[in-house]
Amino acid sequence: MSLEKFHLVRLLQQQSQALKDKIALEGFEMAAPWNKVSWSQFDTITNKVAQLLIDFGLKAQDKVVIVAQNSPQWSCADIGALKARTVVVPVYPTSTMEQAVFIVNDARAKVIFAGDESQYVTARKIQAQCPSVEHVIVFDSQVALVSDEHFHFDDLLISETSPASATELESRLSQTSLDDLLTLIYTSGTTGDPKGVMLDYRNIASMVEQHDAEIAFKSGDVSLAFLPLSHVFERGWTFYVLCRGGHNVYLNDTNRVKEAIAAVRPHTLCVVPRFLEKVYSAVHDKVNSAPAIRQKLFNWAIGVGARQFEVSQGRKRASFALSTQWKLANKLVFSKLQNVLGGRLKFMPVGGAALDVNVGGFFHSIGVPILCGYGMTETCATVTCNTLDNRVSGSNGKPLHAMEVKIGDNNEILIRGETVMRGYYNRPQDTAEAFEEGWLKTGDAGMLDAEGNLYITDRIKELMKTSNGKYIAPQRVEGKVSCCPFIEQVAIVADARNYVSALIVPAFESLDAWAKEKGISYESPLELLRNSYVIEHFEQSLKELQHELAGFEKIKKFTLLPEAFSTESGLITPTMKLRRKNIYTKYDREINAMYAR
Repeated sequence: MSLEKFHLVRLLQQQSQALKDKIALEGFEMAAPWNKVSWSQFDTITNKVAQLLIDFGLKAQDKVVIVAQNSPQWSCADIGALKARTVVVPVYPTSTMEQAVFIVNDARAKVIFAGDESQYVTARKIQAQCPSVEHVIVFDSQVALVSDEHFHFDDLLISETSPASATELESRLSQTSLDDLLTLIYTSGTTGDPKGVMLDYRNIASMVEQHDAEIAFKSGDVSLAFLPLSHVFERGWTFYVLCRGGHNVYLNDTNRVKEAIAAVRPHTLCVVPRFLEKVYSAVHDKVNSAPAIRQKLFNWAIGVGARQFEVSQGRKRASFALSTQWKLANKLVFSKLQNVLGGRLKFMPVGGAALDVNVGGFFHSIGVPILCGYGMTETCATVTCNTLDNRVSGSNGKPLHAMEVKIGDNNEILIRGETVMRGYYNRPQDTAEAFEEGWLKTGDAGMLDAEGNLYITDRIKELMKTSNGKYIAPQRVEGKVSCCPFIEQVAIVADARNYVSALIVPAFESLDAWAKEKGISYESPLELLRNSYVIEHFEQSLKELQHELAGFEKIKKFTLLPEAFSTESGLITPTMKLRRKNIYTKYDREINAMYAR
């Protein structure tokens, strides 16, 4: 099939012409004019951004950076830059200065779009160390500017552009090619400098075409963009939503996701397993403190829902009795849980890490369709995914129709297909090493079942071998214990050790509420963590959470930490992956204490 008709810019122009006054973009709790942006306005704004960049002297395939929280302006800058045939380079607002400077210098970006005051400060520091940067454009119009070469986004949108830029824009739009580079997305990595993944319009066109065959999304459906747009998952999904005439709502404060879901009532939103784990643990925490009769009702309903889910997937036979029970369970239990998530979710794409089978099973049981998938920045995100008709707990579904997956040496997942990157920017050696006879080497270990569903077992490089010769998959263990409402983050230790230990960052809000309920007083977080009742509580929780793990996989000792792993401290990547080497170095003393005889 020809992918020409799936060119991102042309699809968006078609939607703007067709949908005109319907809403394309919405800023959650943002002031006008960014609270609601129509399709006609979106087209006008992005054309203006393109002309401004042309007036700034940017040529086709020059680079622009966006460092900002989610907002309608983010997508307007993104699509405007693409209309000018420039290449967009997203930078996480949480990136360290060292990472941001490396990215901007490597890409030789000429313009930086910044979000708020803190990101403007970041952009200024970057500009001071990156000679290629000529202009900084700030989304927040309240920010005080310090240079004549810095501009407010809103002011530029009402400024005059040259007649020549309009002619040049028309010319560039007529010359669009699927082989143009669309974006450089720098993978944060857990070690070493970031690498710029080169994705072109052909990659994105194929992504749109393949999703059409699998996803029940239609014009006017509402999607909540809550994961960072600087990541391929949310940005790729936003491209798809807009290409298909969706209504995209932007959340710039992830702490408000609960309120946003209640207010927006999205038809869909992309999530990571941690989001689902928190919902799961909050529900079970509430159930566990409820009267016995309500606990019994909940457990009965979940059992009914689990059986009905298997019927819906064609794996069990329907019965009148089960259908009747399910209707009752839905009315008494499931509808209330669904309403917490807005009440009209069609599906939730899930990615970024492995999802615990019990957590996945819970959402399937209550009638909230979660679609686990697998992919990488290097593949425009989705390679495989579950669908509404094929949801297999524990799996990441089957490959999209233009993708091939096979299992190589050491059970490594190998990928070939139309969404695979053209390579790493300025890194021919790394590009060559990433491929094996045309297949992309993922670094992930996995298996395919008889039906072609993909299961991820772990990161090959992260497999830990105990001194007893047993292999531990850290993400499996961490996924099990992360379901605890009192645990926010966990990093296990096992390599060359004779048993598994863990560094645990408690969920202090939940722990504080529990401590007050138990009458435990404390002066500082550290004092709370050293309390014998608290330690005993975590010991008991871990015992319950790990019952499905083999004896050698179970955490035997743990240390509670008063500070979270953060990007600022260099302990996690912007995509929330653990930088294990850095964590082990920082907490060397605590780790050794857990193995002292």
